Amino acid sequence: MTVHRLDPGPGEYSYTFGGAEPRLAVRPGDLVEVSTEDCFGGRVTSPDQLPSDVVPFTELNPVSGPIEVAGAEPGDLLAVHFVSIVPARPYAISSTFPHFGALTTTHETAMLHAPLEERVWFYDIDLESWTATFRARTSDYEVRLPLDPMHGTVGVAPAGGEVRLVSTPSTHGGNMDTPEVRAGVTLYLPVNVPGAMLSIGDGHARQGEGEVCGTGLESAMHTVVAVDLVKGAAPAWPRLESDDFLMTTGSVRPLEDAFRISQKELVDWTGELTGMDVLDSYQLVSQAGLAPAANVCDPNYTMVAKLPKTVLGGAGAYGDVHARLRAAGAEYLASR
Repeated sequence: MTVHRLDPGPGEYSYTFGGAEPRLAVRPGDLVEVSTEDCFGGRVTSPDQLPSDVVPFTELNPVSGPIEVAGAEPGDLLAVHFVSIVPARPYAISSTFPHFGALTTTHETAMLHAPLEERVWFYDIDLESWTATFRARTSDYEVRLPLDPMHGTVGVAPAGGEVRLVSTPSTHGGNMDTPEVRAGVTLYLPVNVPGAMLSIGDGHARQGEGEVCGTGLESAMHTVVAVDLVKGAAPAWPRLESDDFLMTTGSVRPLEDAFRISQKELVDWTGELTGMDVLDSYQLVSQAGLAPAANVCDPNYTMVAKLPKTVLGGAGAYGDVHARLRAAGAEYLASR
């Protein structure tokens, strides 16, 4: 097992998918220990600091990478298994912004009411109890929430030489902000350029479905991923697999079209795995599927469709690459 380390220093983060030179080269089957910054680049250090005062808009949401994967060619599938995701600081940060979030006026959703206040919340992170403490800013109310670390932004370089800002999710992955990208899950991404050019960032110590206010518990992370390739198997949209579920995504506006994309992708995948025709697959997904919202605040919204693997008759996806990478991850963790 070959283990690499990616620990970017100041000025070594990227703010786009595509258009950047690789920071690391790996081979299929390798593991990478990667450090990521929070979405504010570590610049917000107290609840009295407003992100808009200390973080330039163009430097929000830094990602670590790109990571070049040897042998990856357009049309291949890149499997990224999250072995572990652990907060790197004893705090996480969330905030509201005047023109960002699902329940406020934005530049694209014009309203007559005043924009929301920009406000910051600091959450104490306790790794021993595996909790984050919410404290209200205008009262004494507080509550501990269980940690559920995830990465909001994971993707590869887009096709056709395109360069996309990290904030917009699409077919290449990107800022999907789904809590499903947690430890133990494998993310499947289409390879669009030689080397795939994988980047990872935007760690959240936890996040509710939808990321309604526009931010999760934004946290720097120590993360370990295992990568592999499946030749010629690129999905149209990012897919995920856990021990219990197959999941598909759609990232677009309006929200109902993101929902439709994710559901169609799940119907198609169900047919691929079971040999059923489209209407039989449609029927099964309709009766056994789940539909969690990932984000309803980014330039594109993201929906996820989930199907329990128990209804698939033991069919394995992509030659059981998830199980292989999970075993490699378990071996890594046992050796540490």
